[in-house]
Amino acid sequence: MREGLQLVIHIDGAARGNPGPAGIGVMLEAEDGLLHRAFYQYIGKATNNVAEYKALLLALGEAGKLQPAVVKIRSDSELLVRQVQGRYRVKSPRLAELYTQALNLIRQLSTASCRLSVEHIGRELNRQADALANRAIDEALSGISPGEGQS
Repeated sequence: MREGLQLVIHIDGAARGNPGPAGIGVMLEAEDGLLHRAFYQYIGKATNNVAEYKALLLALGEAGKLQPAVVKIRSDSELLVRQVQGRYRVKSPRLAELYTQALNLIRQLSTASCRLSVEHIGRELNRQADALANRAIDEALSGISPGEGQS
């Protein structure tokens, strides 16, 4: 475990059509600048909201591997952020499944003494994660073998 590791993670999901071809992007950085990872993945046909939650799940999974002391997740999806904060109800059965998975991962991080926050940011502050989500879709639609990428 890296003592006192503090992560800032930008997440985004994109869908062309709603639903349509969808991808996710995750930018993971340590506040000290020593760790920088980018992930993107094509997730098939999905809605934008499902893609946003899938990005959150990927981010939480990657964060859990690093056993950080602090995780700050930043998303331009007001719906996702407000639902995770408990300010909005989760009405969609599909989103409820993903929401439950996210809460379980958040609980695991909390049990490991990690302080986690999820905050809403403007789209202009989330361009890198957005570009990764769109890269996943572009690669899949252009015939480059879809899957997971790390840059």
